[in-house]
Amino acid sequence: MPLRSSIHVAESERLGQIKLISGKIIEERRKHVRMTQGQLAAKVGIGVRWLREIESGNPKSTIENHFRCAFALGMGSSHLVLPVIFMEKGMKFPLELLLDDPAGVERRCIECIGDYYMEVVARQFKPANESGHPTATS
Repeated sequence: MPLRSSIHVAESERLGQIKLISGKIIEERRKHVRMTQGQLAAKVGIGVRWLREIESGNPKSTIENHFRCAFALGMGSSHLVLPVIFMEKGMKFPLELLLDDPAGVERRCIECIGDYYMEVVARQFKPANESGHPTATS
């Protein structure tokens, strides 16, 4: 039982960090597109006070409301997913990455994943050398 509770604490701390990062990205993106808190709150269908809580990373805010705010600002789910990947690798996430062109960042990530997958598939079709490993081509 104690192991389970320590895992739960770590997960809640991680979720709190995600909400903090997400809230900051939402706030920065809102300012970047010159939208007031009142305008975004009205667009999402929440109160300005609750939007302030989301932007400040309140742990009681819901991930659903973070997504709704992001979608209203023209962002996708990457504002939550990419910081989580960085966090898991012990890296600081650069907030600026998602300010100017969040759709472009998402598109580039998808292209990189596609390129990686194509390389993996291509290696499967290269002739093997005597050691059984694919041969290097120039």
